[in-house]
Amino acid sequence: MKNNKFTLGNGKKPEIEINKTTKEKFWQSPNFTFWLYVLVILISFQYYQGFQQARQEEIPYSEFLTHVQNQEVAEAVVTDQIISGTLKLTDDKTGKPRRFITVPLMWNNDLALTLEKQGVKYTVRHNSDWLGKFLMNWVLPIGLLFLFWTWMAKRMGNMGKGMLNIGNKIHIHPADLPKVTFDDVAGAEEAKQELKESVDFLKDPTQIQALGGRMPKGVLMVGPPGTGKTLLARAVAGESGVPFFSISGSEFIEMFVGVGAARVRELFEQARQKAPCIIFIDELDAIGRSRSAGPAMGGHDEREQTLNQILTEMDGFDPSTGVVVMAATNRPEILDKALLRAGRFDRQILVDKPDLRDREAILKLHAAKLKLGEDIDLKIVAKRTPGFVGADLENICNEAAIQALRHKAKSVTMKDFEAAIDRIIAGPEKKHRVLNPAEKNRVAFHESGHALIAATVPTGDPVHKVSIIPRGVAALGYTMQLPVEEKFLSTEEELRDQITILLGGRVAEEIVFGNVSSGASNDLERASEIARSMITRLGMSEKLGPITYGKQQELQYLGVHGQEERNFSEATAQMIDEETRTLIEGQYSQAVMIIQEKKKALHALAARLEEKEVIDGEVVDQIIAAAEN
Repeated sequence: MKNNKFTLGNGKKPEIEINKTTKEKFWQSPNFTFWLYVLVILISFQYYQGFQQARQEEIPYSEFLTHVQNQEVAEAVVTDQIISGTLKLTDDKTGKPRRFITVPLMWNNDLALTLEKQGVKYTVRHNSDWLGKFLMNWVLPIGLLFLFWTWMAKRMGNMGKGMLNIGNKIHIHPADLPKVTFDDVAGAEEAKQELKESVDFLKDPTQIQALGGRMPKGVLMVGPPGTGKTLLARAVAGESGVPFFSISGSEFIEMFVGVGAARVRELFEQARQKAPCIIFIDELDAIGRSRSAGPAMGGHDEREQTLNQILTEMDGFDPSTGVVVMAATNRPEILDKALLRAGRFDRQILVDKPDLRDREAILKLHAAKLKLGEDIDLKIVAKRTPGFVGADLENICNEAAIQALRHKAKSVTMKDFEAAIDRIIAGPEKKHRVLNPAEKNRVAFHESGHALIAATVPTGDPVHKVSIIPRGVAALGYTMQLPVEEKFLSTEEELRDQITILLGGRVAEEIVFGNVSSGASNDLERASEIARSMITRLGMSEKLGPITYGKQQELQYLGVHGQEERNFSEATAQMIDEETRTLIEGQYSQAVMIIQEKKKALHALAARLEEKEVIDGEVVDQIIAAAEN
């Protein structure tokens, strides 16, 4: 077993030992070297035996008796299976005495008397080759089979991790790696403040003990993917300067039952030896899923055993030892309640999507590595990316650098950031997807209808860009708006105006061409969803009143809606459908009225858009203002 030693980040040099056998190649392990030596010795022994036998001339037993009668045998070694020795005759080629070997019919006393009578020096011994035969006939075949089976097991065990290997997969971050602190984490100020308390507990646990309290055993960070939960855990370890044990929840589970529980025991045992320290379990939902009421079978049983072992370990260790268990998940609603009770994961910290200020701070952090142009305004980039998480913003900075490299520019400009955002939101440009003139004209009027109504309705956000360049799988164009400020609530008037904006493209097609196309399918779907939500969930219907209809399981941190459960009658369902249709038709009529009043501005926008393919919000405002004067 090979042990590796790391230096801690607090300047001290205690040795943290971890089994890295799972990371070694099979032919690099000490076991392979041992078996290789055994194999070489056995082959050498067999080769020597064969060489010795090859040097002896095998003669018939009758000829041996003749040599004895003629007094031509110098010496002999007699066993119960063979007779070997040296003749007095010499070899014609070498001139040396001839060596012989023969197989007797049966040992008898007459042969001994004959040898003695003829003056032959002989030795009688039992067959002593049992060891060689045992090694060659049993040890060597079984050893080769075991080596082959072990090699196959390691090949099948996921890149060198054999089926019988139950060693731990704990990752320990040594001190020579770049140290992550809270300064490397932009945004998430509330989460950082709560985690700083955990750092204080680790640095000096006597403060809370002096007040009669105890440091929390577990800290669970919840939030959407990409919000920086793992980065925050590494920052806690970097700030406190203690060993940082990290492992993913999926790495506990293996093919054999009991391996996951064994890894949990080894993990906590190492942590107790190196306290104070931090244990970080990423993707806790992989093993912490709520246990079912029915009988467990197969891998489900292995997962439950692993979960039970974690619960036992968290109950067993003393919080005063300074071991803090941190975990991260983006699906807290499916975790077992036993994990979330007091005494295990005492604190739950929400790491939510960043707001406008946090997005700007995150962009500054990642953009500091780029060579930026003079026209860069990261505040505008932050406004254009509502709902984006830290990983998305980092990807935008990287995509902007790729865009600049594609054009062989010396610095990253605002145009590169705009292209990067458009690529992530709407997909890559399909420059080879050429629209025919009729389709291009229709798409131009469709997007102009969206932009015109967005610039007209009272609560509409300012138009930032309008494009008719095909993107992604099916998008033939898009109209992008930028919010003036970060919003967390929407009024009824704002929701109605959003429906009107979504219907503007279809209304423009109907007024200009006298018919509609399939290009408004996604607009109608989104408008219907908003309208139905207003009726059934937000209580914005005078006829149905301030009541919610239907139970809908909502995955809070993923932003995904589950299957809806009806809790109302058929008569109420009919009223919901009527109210939804009335709301959509009312906003459709408003969109028709706006387009009819501003038809001149609509044609001017469509003409400019068809010519340029992309126009920004300032141009849209100028064209609308010129058409009204």
